[in-house]
Amino acid sequence: MNISDEEELLNSSALYRECGHTDTTPGYCPEVFDNLLYIMLHAELCWPESPPGTTVNHSCPKIPLLGFDPNRMAYKDCLEDGTWFVINNDRQWANYTECVNIEEFEFLTFINRLHVIGYSVSLVALIISLWIFLSFRSLRCTRIRIHTQLFTSFILNNIMWIIWYQEVIPDPEVTKSNPLWCQILHILKEYFMVANYMWMLCEGLHLHLALVVVFVREERTMKWFFAIGWGIPVVIVIVHNFVRLFVTQDTYLCWLEESSFSSWFLSIPVLIILILCTIFLINVLRVILTIMHPNSPNPAPVGMRRAVRAALILIPLFGLQFILLPMIPGNQHPLFHFYMWLCLVIVPFQGLVCSCLFCFANQDVIQAVKGFLVRSTHHCNARWSHYRYTGAGDSAGGVFVVNGNSSHRKSTDTTRL
Repeated sequence: MNISDEEELLNSSALYRECGHTDTTPGYCPEVFDNLLYIMLHAELCWPESPPGTTVNHSCPKIPLLGFDPNRMAYKDCLEDGTWFVINNDRQWANYTECVNIEEFEFLTFINRLHVIGYSVSLVALIISLWIFLSFRSLRCTRIRIHTQLFTSFILNNIMWIIWYQEVIPDPEVTKSNPLWCQILHILKEYFMVANYMWMLCEGLHLHLALVVVFVREERTMKWFFAIGWGIPVVIVIVHNFVRLFVTQDTYLCWLEESSFSSWFLSIPVLIILILCTIFLINVLRVILTIMHPNSPNPAPVGMRRAVRAALILIPLFGLQFILLPMIPGNQHPLFHFYMWLCLVIVPFQGLVCSCLFCFANQDVIQAVKGFLVRSTHHCNARWSHYRYTGAGDSAGGVFVVNGNSSHRKSTDTTRL
């Protein structure tokens, strides 16, 4: 970053424009903005005017990525001559070593590693499920095609998050330098995350149409599903990032920090998706409870059991477990650790749960795999059912005989043991 870039970056800070413009008492260290901290970490901090020969403390800036705790203190030395202590290249220096909450930093690092493990386990299950869906012709229906697209979005979303947790989060140098590839990775991660939500919406919409409309043209609905699942996320991500780029200018630290204003352009569409999925789930439960088999001896309890079972199955498919994660509590909030563990259970393992429920436990899939195994076994047995081993005492030295009649081929043309 050159000097002009630093000046442009500093001028974008409101606190920088306000800090250091008051008259300084003679002999005192002047009010000063921490340029280095802002340029490197995009964290704002203004040191007050201070008497000579003193050590000044200031609340630490909030930088969750580095484990900075705003309840701790940073320190800066005002020298006897009324100037701030400087380090290499005449850079004013402040002591931020006390800002890091080591225990909290280790906890967050541990949680991040578990997220990588969860996403990886889900990724393996999703790839196997996708291979199964694409391998059997008997599974080529609209419902499975939607599952295929949902699982594809899961796979791409998981890959993006694994790269993010492995290459960006653990390395402060990457976020400080804010390289182009990191910014592109953030945008791709955001797109596949929104696409994942959209395909959950398509799952709910398809089930709603199957229950209410009944007769629909599957070719036409799939075109709409593709437009909803892969097209609408493009619009949402473009609008959101346009606001971040040109309005709030939250483009530093690999776009990790974001103002509340720009975040609504992403949060509101996701919230609308979850509300629609909730409506679809309620409609499914209504159908289950109102349309019962007339021969059931005790229809009410049976209906309740079916409704509960359907709810438990459809909640991860529709992504409704994310309703439990409406707002992130602060690091000092008593529920913060509980929230992090809840995120660990709900977020990275969703793909694994969907794979188990809608592929590995799917009766159509089980029948298709069983049929494949039976055909493979039958074909293998049929291939060797016409052969009999004559034994080592045979003149051929132990050969396979076809239909009980020894062939008069040479031993080099037979299959020996």
